[in-house]
Amino acid sequence: MTKVLIYEDNPQLREGLTMLIDGSEGFSVVAAFKNCNNVQDEVAAFKPDIVLMDIDMPGTNGIEGLKKIREQFADTKVLMLTVFDDNKNVFEAIRSGANGYILKKTPPARLLEYIAEAASGGAPMTASIATQVLKMFSSLHNEKGEDYNLSEREKQVLQFLVNGYSYKMIAAEMFIAIDTVRSHIKKIYEKLHVNSKSEAVAKAFKDKIV
Repeated sequence: MTKVLIYEDNPQLREGLTMLIDGSEGFSVVAAFKNCNNVQDEVAAFKPDIVLMDIDMPGTNGIEGLKKIREQFADTKVLMLTVFDDNKNVFEAIRSGANGYILKKTPPARLLEYIAEAASGGAPMTASIATQVLKMFSSLHNEKGEDYNLSEREKQVLQFLVNGYSYKMIAAEMFIAIDTVRSHIKKIYEKLHVNSKSEAVAKAFKDKIV
């Protein structure tokens, strides 16, 4: 059972998300709040697998809430759910350690797929967000041209991550087991000194690794 904690200030949307997720097999909404004013205490109390986080909320907003979660809970998955797909919010969310970034207009069935993907270690992004990420980092340059001692196999896996492939898709493309993919990605994270797929993709673009 994937436990979901929701932060959304719009009461109708908060209730709708709760009903959708709680009524779907394999998911349980442990709580839902209108802001992140007490986010650290709430995450500690409810121990969610996924935090579904709005950005634009009164009081402590979603970006600040994300930062507070990361101060104490490095392994808690945080999925940003927002109307914003502009560069500033995307960049801030990724830099602050978001595990994924999806838009509120995402169809319900797809939203559930994104939550499941994030819970299993993926980093879901809607297509328009992925495009923004590409644009954000396309103009950044790295004079050193470091490759962080990645093996050719690890570079190949990283390229698939950049292209938005899931672990399952990477395994199929490379004809290897998903556990082998996870092992490669763990080594990639260690060598790049990052903790999430979004950070790895950002570094790949910034330092032109692939």
